[in-house]
Amino acid sequence: MKLRWFLSGKVRQATDMCKHVEKLLNAQRDVLSPQAVAAVNATVSEARAALAANGSDELLDREMVRLEEAGNKWFKPYPYAEWRENIEVFLVAIVVAMAIRTFFLQPFKIPTGSMEPTLYGIEVKDLRDVPDFKMPNPAVRFWDLIVYGKIYHDIVAPANGMVAKVDPLSHIFGFINKQTMWVQYEGASQLTPINVYFGPDDYFEMRTGLSRHPVFTKGEPIVRFQEETGDHLFVDRFTYNFRRPKRGEIIVFKTQGIEGIRNQDQFYIKRLIGLPGETVSIGEDQHVRINGRRLDAATPHFSNVYGFDPKAPAEDGKYGKFNGHVLDSRSNFLRTPEETMTVPRGGFIAFGDNTVNSEDSRYWGSLPEQNVIGRSFFVYWPISSRFGLTAQ
Repeated sequence: MKLRWFLSGKVRQATDMCKHVEKLLNAQRDVLSPQAVAAVNATVSEARAALAANGSDELLDREMVRLEEAGNKWFKPYPYAEWRENIEVFLVAIVVAMAIRTFFLQPFKIPTGSMEPTLYGIEVKDLRDVPDFKMPNPAVRFWDLIVYGKIYHDIVAPANGMVAKVDPLSHIFGFINKQTMWVQYEGASQLTPINVYFGPDDYFEMRTGLSRHPVFTKGEPIVRFQEETGDHLFVDRFTYNFRRPKRGEIIVFKTQGIEGIRNQDQFYIKRLIGLPGETVSIGEDQHVRINGRRLDAATPHFSNVYGFDPKAPAEDGKYGKFNGHVLDSRSNFLRTPEETMTVPRGGFIAFGDNTVNSEDSRYWGSLPEQNVIGRSFFVYWPISSRFGLTAQ
C-alpha cells in the first residue's frame, strides 16, 4: 500500500479525498443527524477498504464518486465557502510568519549611525548647495526608493519668505516620521505650516540646512534633500538557543529593565564587548582592554572597528570618521583610561562601532543576558555594499 501510494496518483487522490471528507465530518459532527454521520462513516470506510485491498483505479474512481455524492447529500453547505477558505489560508500564513519571526528570523531596522561603518542608519544629504542638481523624474525616484532606499524631498517657495520655526519630530503609526515647518511669506499675516513626511531624525534642521540659511526667495527650494533609509536586516533568533553570544558579535536586545535608558520599549543593536566577570577599559589609543589585554583589528569581529589609520587624524583631532572606541567625558562610565567596568554575572557590556555617535554601555552600564533576542544576520534592503550576510 505504501509503495503504491508513491507510484500511483490515483491512490494519493483517493487518500486525500478520504481525509478531506473525514475533516468535514469532524467539523460538522455536532450539527449532523446520527443517520448522516453513520452514512458518511460507512462511505469513508468502504473507500479505505478499497485502498487497503489495492483496488483497481476503476474501483477507486467509483469510491471517490460515492464520497462526493455522500458529501453533497449529507454535509451542510458552508456560507461564503470561497471566502472561508481564503481566510483560512491567510490566517495559516500569518501564523507561519509569526512563528518564523518569533523563533528564527525577525526583521529589524537600523535607526541611527551608532553602528557605522558596519551598519548604517538614516543618512541625509542637503541638495540645495549642490551645483546644477536636478530633481530626478518620478520613475527614477521610484526606482531609487525601492532598490536603494533613497527618498527625495523637494519643496519650492511660491514667494519670498523665511522658515520661522520647526516643530519637534512626531511619528505616525510608529514608523512614519513627520516634521512641520512654519513659514512666514512676505505680505502674509500668519505663519503657513508645511509638512515633511519621512523626516529623518531629530537633527532635521541641521542636516537639511534650515539652521544655516532659513531665508528663501520665490522659486528657490525651501527644502531639498536626499534621505537614505537605514539598513533593514534579519535578526537570527535561533542560534542563541544553542550557545551563548560571543565577544564581537553584533547583538540585538530589548531595552526594558535597563536602568539609564529612557525608552524602555525599544530594541538596540550594539557590538558585544564584555562578558560576565571581565574587566573592561578604554585606552587613549581608542582601543578596548579586556582584563588589561588590548583588542585590535586582528581580534575576531573587530576589523571594522579598529581599521582606522592612526597616522591620519581628522579635523576633530581623532583618527578618522570612525574612531574605534572613544572615551567620553559626558558618559557615566569609562570617562578616562583609568576607569574600568566589571561585567556582572548574567550581564554583558556592548558598544556601538561608531562610539562618537552611540549611547551604549558607557552611559547605561551592563545589559542583562536575557534581554538579548539574537544577532544580526542578513541585510535585505536597501541594495548596497552591505547587502547580504552581515559583516561581523
